Amino acid sequence: MSNACECLGCNIGSTVADFTLETYEPAKGDFGEISLETLRKNKKWTILFFYPADFTFV
Repeated sequence: MSNACECLGCNIGSTVADFTLETYEPAKGDFGEISLETLRKNKKWTILFFYPADFTFV
């Protein structure tokens, strides 16, 4: 059986396709958008994690 990272098709340091997400900014009390491209242009460190069903409204 193969390693879990190999099954997902990504590894630490892998390049990720650009995407845009809707975000909530508590300091502003408003919604906005952020994209991976924007983070890269601003040279921001970025950690992506996926946790199914976490942070969902019930």
